[in-house]
Amino acid sequence: MSERSGVAGVREELAGAGAVPDALAVSRGVRVADGPLGLQALLALERSTRAELLGAGEVLQPLLEDPAVTDVLVNGAAGTWVDRGAGLERVDTVVGTEREVRALATRLAAACGQRLDDACPVVDGSLPDGTRLHAVLPPLSATGTLISLRTLRTRAFSLAELVASGTVAPQVAPVLRALVRCRANVLVSGATGTGKTTLLASMLSLVGPGERIVCIEEATELRPDHPHVVHLQVRRANVQDAGAVSMAELVRAAMRMRPDRLVLGECRGAEVREVLGALNTGHDGGWATVHANASADVPARLLALGALAGMSEQAVAVQAVSALDAVLHLRRRAGARRLVEVALLARRGDELTCDLALTVGADGRVQEGPAWPRLATRLDAALAEDAR
Repeated sequence: MSERSGVAGVREELAGAGAVPDALAVSRGVRVADGPLGLQALLALERSTRAELLGAGEVLQPLLEDPAVTDVLVNGAAGTWVDRGAGLERVDTVVGTEREVRALATRLAAACGQRLDDACPVVDGSLPDGTRLHAVLPPLSATGTLISLRTLRTRAFSLAELVASGTVAPQVAPVLRALVRCRANVLVSGATGTGKTTLLASMLSLVGPGERIVCIEEATELRPDHPHVVHLQVRRANVQDAGAVSMAELVRAAMRMRPDRLVLGECRGAEVREVLGALNTGHDGGWATVHANASADVPARLLALGALAGMSEQAVAVQAVSALDAVLHLRRRAGARRLVEVALLARRGDELTCDLALTVGADGRVQEGPAWPRLATRLDAALAEDAR
């Protein structure tokens, strides 16, 4: 055996001599019958070891590596579900007993650098490969240990791919390109799993290569196809309840990092004050996402977030209308993700409203709404100024 260590050394030795030590195989339960362990078996050994040490284990890792899978959900010993883009479906994969599921959740939490036990029964973190983990232990979960895994896409979809898949209607694609080109500030809304992050990453991929994009997220999920992207990630408090760095603090830090595009992965708290403030003070071309059931519900969501930051409804309305140029709303239809509304925020007295500019029907037909002339005028003026 050569002095090289690790898998590379074993592979080299195997190629030259055609054998590996029986102890290596036995340690992982691989039986060596009458001859040397084959290359395919050794590669399988490597994959299983990586899955156990760095991934979600031999049972779940193959599901996460399926390019069609976006989410893997384990409901204790009751079963496993996946989302391949057409809604949740149950799979035959069995993690094991409740005790084994809990042990897996604890190990995954440790891989994220988090603690999961009776004193800290909820964890949210990222595995070394970027997979997002959320786990809950009993008795908070009445049906056993719950594990939720969201995969990290290795690359962003292009806008052409989103059009081809039906997520974006062909007639809406030029509007999206114009929003990016004229440096509009855009809010992407939708329920969980509707493709907000996917659309956002595609839009950021259209940004010119000479611009600097600063992304602020709870867990790094955005992977735009762009040469200059900087990621800031929230840090949670440690077991002594110290050391936390909030989203609002990261927004303030990002403003000092010379961003050409300020991006907030998800606006869900008091950081809305800093975001609206930043977008009102020259940081144009910014993007953010927010949870909402329809574009008409976005004003109520912004007002609720503003209340968490101590802002009055009037202050939120004034800043939101001034800061945000468009709202893009996504929805699931028949299990598929669709961009169904393009809207503009407006004020009517002290009330904040959201007026439709474009709607996409279930048949894919695009119709103009009452706010379309206002959006078209704004885009035309911005593009004309940009051309000069």
